[in-house]
Amino acid sequence: MGGTEHLTVQREGATLVLTLNRPEAKNALSLPMLVGLYDGWIEADEDDTVRSIVLTGAGGAFCAGMDLKALAGQGMAGEQYRDRLKADPDLHWKAMLRHHRPRKPVIAAVEGHCVAGGTEILQGTDIRVAGESATFGLFEVRRGLFPIGGSTVRLQRQIPRTHALEMLLTGRPYSAREAAGIGLIGHVVPDGSALAKALEIAELVNACGPLAVEAVKESVYESAEMTETDGLAAELRRGWPIFDTADAKEGARAFAEKRPPVYKRS
Repeated sequence: MGGTEHLTVQREGATLVLTLNRPEAKNALSLPMLVGLYDGWIEADEDDTVRSIVLTGAGGAFCAGMDLKALAGQGMAGEQYRDRLKADPDLHWKAMLRHHRPRKPVIAAVEGHCVAGGTEILQGTDIRVAGESATFGLFEVRRGLFPIGGSTVRLQRQIPRTHALEMLLTGRPYSAREAAGIGLIGHVVPDGSALAKALEIAELVNACGPLAVEAVKESVYESAEMTETDGLAAELRRGWPIFDTADAKEGARAFAEKRPPVYKRS
């Protein structure tokens, strides 16, 4: 199991938990964190015993955005990872889920600050839970910067455009309740319980047929920008083969026998 000094990896049953672990900087993105994140996504993709991923932050924060000094590898914290970034100049975008989509569902468990690059990573996750004191926002324009992690493209596809433009153009903070109201997150829970709720949702995902889960996720994203006619055709191409799997037959037998199914990804 991987991880770096700024990104911890642990297993909770069939769930891989990735924790942004730089609490003294509100988990601002550093090169060690980005390398750890990228490696975590790949580990989840390649390990068939992993059925879901939870992304969270240590120390009561999710992520306060990019630490440009740390990303440049200045100082001991990033020095040993410079070769990784040179070998793959796209690594940081893959880590931030801009240029990579994990096969397994990704559930975000947010406490505290989830701003700038944190809100951009959030848009690459599938299901989102936040503590009631969490704060969201894209602050880049207030600093004369551009939110280049994908927000000008993704945000308007995930929430109504009027809300997306307000968030992008004002750079103001949003409470968890307001973020839920515009559809950016799905659950608001008491502070300190976001991870527990995310793991609860992960267990529901893990109990389902993994081949079906992965195919459903891919179908949703694949068809998002298609016409309805093209999307429905693509859904059939992706969905019909699932009915011929051993997992589908096991699901039917388990239902008839009133027992939990035992799926084997076959």
